[in-house]
Amino acid sequence: MIFVKRIILTPNPYRDKNFQTVRTAVDILNRSGIETRLCLPFEVERTYDLPKDLHFYNLDRELPNADAVICFGGDGTILHMAKAATRHGVPILGVNIGTMGFMAELETAEMEQLARLATDEYSIDERMMLDVTVQRDRDIIFHDICLNDAVITKGAVARIAHLCVKCDGVQAMECGGDGIIVATPTGSTAYSLSAGGPVVEPEAHSILVTPICAHDIANRCIVASDKRTITVNFVRNARRNAFLSVDGGKALRMNPGDVATVKKSNLTTKLIRLKNNSFYDVMNTKFKNG
Repeated sequence: MIFVKRIILTPNPYRDKNFQTVRTAVDILNRSGIETRLCLPFEVERTYDLPKDLHFYNLDRELPNADAVICFGGDGTILHMAKAATRHGVPILGVNIGTMGFMAELETAEMEQLARLATDEYSIDERMMLDVTVQRDRDIIFHDICLNDAVITKGAVARIAHLCVKCDGVQAMECGGDGIIVATPTGSTAYSLSAGGPVVEPEAHSILVTPICAHDIANRCIVASDKRTITVNFVRNARRNAFLSVDGGKALRMNPGDVATVKKSNLTTKLIRLKNNSFYDVMNTKFKNG
């Protein structure tokens, strides 16, 4: 358990109108004796006018001294913050201002529960992450971690991506279609689910490999052990490019011959829990209301 004294609040300015939600959270936390710092989770457009009465700190400078981060937005905001917070060992709590908000702990109507952070009335869930690299010839041209998934797709062009998936060096799938999703259990309820993959408990020790719109009906999702190393590359004689995106971030253009390697990361994302509801409670609520 971490004794919470200082919390970073990262509002999504495009979702939290005039920062009303984060203002309420600041008031609740300050009344509970917790010091707060407002930081933007990403750069906003130059034409966007930030409120003059709010001071925003530098996120990179504040993270090393923070006990927790509260994200205000949808799952995308949490995913965006997960990498930086995880690298500093800082746990995250999500307040949903989005649509689904599957990873968020609280809805805006439940924010009074934030006061419980001052009295250590919370628990920590550790979520598996993936380590993703892309090798071109002998060079590593890309390296990142992700909480949800690594996605290799054909891009916007109406054509087929022919990809070969290997598990510990042994071919597991050769797939022609729109691409491949390699997901964590946390990511099983995101893009992988939309592509026909199974729902997997976050505590499960597995890596999901889900084809996207496969042309061969024999290609189905593979649930592999988290001890496996997954590699994805073009099949022989493939002449087109593909694109890799990690947790929905900026896409990397992959050339024929490039190899993407995905395995369990040594890092884990820590999510703060204030409620005792189970994964199945969350799943039923979100899918019913989402």
